[in-house]
Amino acid sequence: MKKTIAVLPGDGIGKEVARGAVSVLQAIGERYGHQFTFTYGSIGGGAIDALGTPLPEETIELCQQSDAVLLGAVGGPKWETLPGHLRPEKGLLRIRKELNLYANLRPVSYFAATAANSPLRPEIIEGADLLVVRELTGGLYFGKPSERTKTDGEDSVVDTLFYKKSEIERIIRLAFELAEKRSKKVTSVDKANVLESSRVWRETAEAVAKDFPEVKLEHMLVDNAAMQLIKNPKQFDVLVTENMFGDILSDEASVLTGSLGMLPSASISEDGPNLYEPIHGSAPDIEGKNLANPVAMILSAAMMLRTSFGLEEEAEAVENAVKQVLESGVKTSDIAGEGQSTIGTEEMIEEIKATILDNQAILNIMNLYA
Repeated sequence: MKKTIAVLPGDGIGKEVARGAVSVLQAIGERYGHQFTFTYGSIGGGAIDALGTPLPEETIELCQQSDAVLLGAVGGPKWETLPGHLRPEKGLLRIRKELNLYANLRPVSYFAATAANSPLRPEIIEGADLLVVRELTGGLYFGKPSERTKTDGEDSVVDTLFYKKSEIERIIRLAFELAEKRSKKVTSVDKANVLESSRVWRETAEAVAKDFPEVKLEHMLVDNAAMQLIKNPKQFDVLVTENMFGDILSDEASVLTGSLGMLPSASISEDGPNLYEPIHGSAPDIEGKNLANPVAMILSAAMMLRTSFGLEEEAEAVENAVKQVLESGVKTSDIAGEGQSTIGTEEMIEEIKATILDNQAILNIMNLYA
């Protein structure tokens, strides 16, 4: 298989973890005979410094011409004082719009090897396996007007939450389709006791549910959902919600794995390439110190292999290599227990890459004597 992958390293540790994903994909290409071509583009703060915009037009064109996109992270304190339209995060929001990335999939799975690093008791998180389906191109993050103004002589602000019913139906339908392949349960998260948009969301979920009689639908207010994620995460299968709620809840869910550095994501397009990125930020405080955990980025690459390219065996090879390395006791500092030795970003990347290739070498030997 030949595929072209656009790589947008971005800012901070984004450059380090993106390098790790590329290295692991090269190992997969070597093991399975695939040819992955990597092309690189600018986004975020680095793009502002070099080109005066958080998302250059050439980066958009690069992504549109690719089979999939890998993104590291954007942002940092260096650019916090810039005008709103020049903030690095604007590049991230725009690429979602330009590629029509309407759905963000954030799987959260229990890792026995990192359970001790979670603040939750083992019996609460053991066996947890849920998927957050977040609407990605509407809601407060994109509504207009969104501005600072003056009212009666004092500063005032307005943000607008806007959705078309078709946008709500599109994301909820995807959640049901995904639940059909999992444990057949959808939890629709809203704030219907307060927000009109949530009441439309709930009505739409009820209507879509009629097309999926084998999938159970439950509604849950977002404040209760935040509590239940910590109290009893194993009750969930697929959670579907609007943009801001999904952003917050999926970050909260990171405590189930012990670190944001463990959580991958896939952003799904209706008519273009999908985009894959870790859910963590750019962590500028550890940039260049070989401290970043590359696992979330590497698992995002595994999602790319499965979702965009249909390479299930290859995706499982990456996921199994990550699991094998972690279970061997090899960990970065964010997921290590007290008193445990740790390794750096580059060493973790090499461990995972070597495991992928070593496993193939073992299979070759077994086949030779079969």
